[in-house]
Amino acid sequence: MATRLLQTPIARAWVIHWCRIADGLEARLEAERERVGLWLPVALGTGIAAWFALPAEAHWTGLLFVLAGGLCAGLLIGWHSRLGRLIVIGCGVTAAGVLLIWARALWVAAAVLAAPVVTEFSAIVERVEPLPAKGQIRIIALPRNRADLPPRVRLTLRSEQAADLTDGATIGVRARLMPPPTASLPGGYDFAQRAWFDRIGAVGTVLGEVSRAPGSWGGIPPLRARLSAHIHDQVAGSPGGIAAALVTGDRGAISEIDEGAMRRSGLAHLLSISGLHVTAVVGFAMLLTMRLFALSRRLALAGYVLPLAAAAGALAGGGYTWLAGAEVPTLRSFIAALLVLVAFLMGREALTLRLVAAGALVVLIWRPESLAGPSFQLSFAAVTAIIALHESRPMRGFLARREESWLLRFGRAIAGLLVTGLVVEVALAPIALFHFHKAGLYGALANVVAIPLTTFVIMPAEALALLFDSVGLGAPFWWIAEQALSALIGLAHGVANAPGAVATLPTFPRWGFALAVFGGLWLLLWNTPWRRAGALPSAIGMAALLVQPRPDLLVTGDGRHIAAAIPGGSYALLRDRAGDFVRGSMAEAAGVDAPFSALTELPHVECNRDFCRWSQGKGPRRYIILASRGRDRIEGADMAAACAAADVVISDRWLPRECVGRWMTIDRDSLAETGGLALYLGETPGAVATLRAGDSHPWRLPQQLSGNDEAVPTAAPAR
Repeated sequence: MATRLLQTPIARAWVIHWCRIADGLEARLEAERERVGLWLPVALGTGIAAWFALPAEAHWTGLLFVLAGGLCAGLLIGWHSRLGRLIVIGCGVTAAGVLLIWARALWVAAAVLAAPVVTEFSAIVERVEPLPAKGQIRIIALPRNRADLPPRVRLTLRSEQAADLTDGATIGVRARLMPPPTASLPGGYDFAQRAWFDRIGAVGTVLGEVSRAPGSWGGIPPLRARLSAHIHDQVAGSPGGIAAALVTGDRGAISEIDEGAMRRSGLAHLLSISGLHVTAVVGFAMLLTMRLFALSRRLALAGYVLPLAAAAGALAGGGYTWLAGAEVPTLRSFIAALLVLVAFLMGREALTLRLVAAGALVVLIWRPESLAGPSFQLSFAAVTAIIALHESRPMRGFLARREESWLLRFGRAIAGLLVTGLVVEVALAPIALFHFHKAGLYGALANVVAIPLTTFVIMPAEALALLFDSVGLGAPFWWIAEQALSALIGLAHGVANAPGAVATLPTFPRWGFALAVFGGLWLLLWNTPWRRAGALPSAIGMAALLVQPRPDLLVTGDGRHIAAAIPGGSYALLRDRAGDFVRGSMAEAAGVDAPFSALTELPHVECNRDFCRWSQGKGPRRYIILASRGRDRIEGADMAAACAAADVVISDRWLPRECVGRWMTIDRDSLAETGGLALYLGETPGAVATLRAGDSHPWRLPQQLSGNDEAVPTAAPAR
């Protein structure tokens, strides 16, 4: 029967058509054979990202079956074919990514507090993180002899409560503890996810004084803490905070205003120890040791100068990584630096996309959860964009050395920096908009000044200052570093306050972000003209963001805070005493960069002690909103008429059965299932974006603990 079907003209035409497509793909892959391996970390990351994006075990299992089917299809095409091998390896590596992150999430599983409690307990201090700009200290503590508490908790204290607290101390505290907070709105930052992989089962605030076990307090602080304190003594305020951040990774002394300016101006990457800082340390160490070892004729003639310099650079980079706390971004940069040194010693080209791919594979296998964080995405996207740009023929031709005056050579170098900055900004814009809902527009211009200033003035001045402090002569270098840091902060404020410096947009749809990333990778990783096809998915992904409507209503996961869109493009809050955290989360989800007004002060809003009522939208898209704001109990019969006259009823309490809105009723029960909400009333009949409907990731349904008789349940503190 099958033979007869293949003999029909239509069947033969289809077979010929698909054979031509397969031959065309085979020819393309043959032309790109040097680049195919670059897609291995992309396939592994796709599996990891799919596990984070899909909500339940059934979806993860179904995806594995689909990938198994794809693998079988690749085998049917044939291992001898590049296309067949690509499908088999791609599906296999993607499935490995799913299994890797799934196993990692189960491996790090630890108990999580079920409900807020106030309790007393003793604990061992694992890590101390001073936050002098806020007058606080943050610690990671390990509760002792309390099976009802998680094995690790994060506590916040006032500086005066424990000014001399050090790692390893045994303390006794009374604290208000609560489960790690989830994102309060769709698209918001989910600390619970990070806490799960860090094995933190509760966060809280210390109440009252901190007691200590005899002999466990006042020990020698770790080198990192002592070095940060020394830098703060030499350079005060935010300049000292940035100086400490560049050396030890301690950002606690940077004021919120200055840190916000750095973020808005596109210079926040300078505050996180990453590739730029590790490269500078390794490069300076290699340059210094090469100059010193080259003085020995025996070492130079024997060819030992470069290996010894590479070893010195590796040791310097390792020490810097350890000093900075060995956080994931720093370790990732150090791994990449080691790969560069190995390439140098092997006589191979050091900075290539293969190096980036190898580094990404190492990091993803070691810490697969890092893929979901902006740090991994931003750093690897920036490095990939820079290397792909400088590997391109037009850029190599533009920057090639030639006989010309120093002025033209300098201008060409500045133009190269500017083009590189613009390309990096374009590459990072989708990631910044997805995670932070905002992107700096002048970051490329600011970085042309800030990166050389940091690399060639600030960091060398700090290194010399710390070196000469050993003999008491570091003051002149600290003065130079302080002036340069003040100039850096001034540059950040100038750029951040410029008109139109920040583009803010609402929540980036996940499918749009995936298309933009896929298109960008297609443009960067391939080498032949078919790379241009990546412009289409990138354009579609960014267009999805540009046409994404702003939500008409935002409701936080606890139901207490509601933001309503008002004419003019801004928003108003139901409770105008909301803290900075709530306001920041609302502004990100709404995609606005303007202060919130008070909903109760608007003329079209009617409020009493218990409820507020207003209309949202215009014409046929006009909805009546009823939102609770009081704490007193109201009988269902008294609420029935008001609820029936409203399209949407929102309350942070349990509503009686008689209270039912015409379209939607949101109360504590429904919010427990959905989390925060974004309502788009302009859609027909209305669209709702939920935070976690049906989500069964382990940090959503963790192994929970409840308080014992010594613990006193209490309401979660308002944010």
